[in-house]
Amino acid sequence: MAKGHRSHDKRLRNENKDTRPSAKVSYARVSVTKACFVLDAIRGKDVQTALAIVEYNPRYGSSVIEKLLKSAIANAENNNGMKKEDLYVAECYANKGPTMKRVHPRAQGRAYRIEKRTSHITIVLDEK
Repeated sequence: MAKGHRSHDKRLRNENKDTRPSAKVSYARVSVTKACFVLDAIRGKDVQTALAIVEYNPRYGSSVIEKLLKSAIANAENNNGMKKEDLYVAECYANKGPTMKRVHPRAQGRAYRIEKRTSHITIVLDEK
């Protein structure tokens, strides 16, 4: 195959692909800053400790992240054949999603805007 051919380019792209188990939730109804409080707490921890942290964290974002973390663990066990005891949270981050704009009526015919922010949250696991 000639260099620059589309199948050659695709093969090169797939060689550099990250094979670590991960999970992603898109359009989560939690703002990036609120999600990052929980993500900062679990970054770098092993999965048992991370699950304990999100389970007993009172923030709303922790319930979303707990479900996502369990999904990432299941992906690692089923797709990659890894053991749960050897896993840790290698990367976790939240990116900004689209903002839903709503209007709240105020006095004298005015209207205030309410911004309901969303985020895209990603968790990447790795073996110790």
